[in-house]
Amino acid sequence: MKVSILAPGSRGDIQPYIALGQGLVAAGHGVRVVTTIDHEALVKGYGLEVTSIPVSVEAALRARETSAAVEGGGVIASFRAFAELAKKAARATAELGLEASLGVDAVVTGFSAAALADGIARKLQVPLVQAYNVPLTPTAAYPGALLPGLDFGGLSRRLGHRLTRQALWMTARSSANEVLREVLDARPMGVVPPDVSGLCDGPVLYGFSEAFLPRGPEWKGDVEVTGFWFVEESSAFAPPPALEAFLEAGPPPVCIGFGSMTSEDPKTTTGLVLEAVKQAGVRCALLSGWAGLAPESLPPTVFLTKSIAHSWLYPRCSAVVHHGGAGTTAAALRAGVPAIVVPFHGDQPFWASRVQASGTGPAPIPKKQLSVKTLAAALAQGATDEAMKARCAALGARVR
Repeated sequence: MKVSILAPGSRGDIQPYIALGQGLVAAGHGVRVVTTIDHEALVKGYGLEVTSIPVSVEAALRARETSAAVEGGGVIASFRAFAELAKKAARATAELGLEASLGVDAVVTGFSAAALADGIARKLQVPLVQAYNVPLTPTAAYPGALLPGLDFGGLSRRLGHRLTRQALWMTARSSANEVLREVLDARPMGVVPPDVSGLCDGPVLYGFSEAFLPRGPEWKGDVEVTGFWFVEESSAFAPPPALEAFLEAGPPPVCIGFGSMTSEDPKTTTGLVLEAVKQAGVRCALLSGWAGLAPESLPPTVFLTKSIAHSWLYPRCSAVVHHGGAGTTAAALRAGVPAIVVPFHGDQPFWASRVQASGTGPAPIPKKQLSVKTLAAALAQGATDEAMKARCAALGARVR
């Protein structure tokens, strides 16, 4: 079987679909991944064929207007910024996605390209499989991914899911409708999403673990919860010798990194992080990522690197501080270590609330509330709370 996977977006957006692609290849199928150009080398590095969309999400997130919207944490502002980015990329995604899908037996998509993938699948008359790592099917079991605060009972939770679906639908509609008509000869999206399990018609795979987020009891047979999707690192992977030496030189450090989240003032953020680490009395592996964390000088208790495989580093740490992306949350759970979540926007507050509810991390610290005091207190708790560590270890074993 030949499969195309449409997964434009940030590093956190593409990582689960690399894992899904690896699994398909291991099962004997052919896979081509369609993603943005800033992830071309990443996808190739995991041995998968890639078609690159000539858009850099990293560059767009670094733009001042987008960075301000994301760091501000408001759902409307951040989604407006992402809608503008999606609109710029929509035509290239449709054209290149269609070309990459010629001759395939199925099209697989995440929510970032769901509408276009549906148009491509219909044009080529092949099945569409929706593969999401965030719950989009309404349930009363827990709140919607964009509105975790609507958690006052079953009715409010269902409403939160409906509003989440509507927000994602309208974001996709604003960027996709013109391209659906002009490139894919497809009908435009209406104002309200269809009453189906996913965003589009067709089966849904959820890439999260029921040990952490249970299947909704109302979900139908076209929904499958598979467990988290984790990449398999190449046998040639080797961590930097200096990082290995740092880890061996003392007790397990905390790992701090905000992934693809950019910062308007990385120097201030770096200073805050270093002072919190000092006050908490812990060692730290600092991941700069796209946030550009780059202190001019570091104490011997802190090691800085741009990025490293979470599957290798996290199990060697005492706790993890991250932004609450679905993939990073999964990696921390798999490692069996406490997570201190600093959510910026989107579904990140949802995952942060789930971490707290599961007892695998302290109360989240929204980005606007991040300070030396709040981070130092959370670091101390995450590194020393033995009951929390035990819960993390047990859940990590179940996730693995």
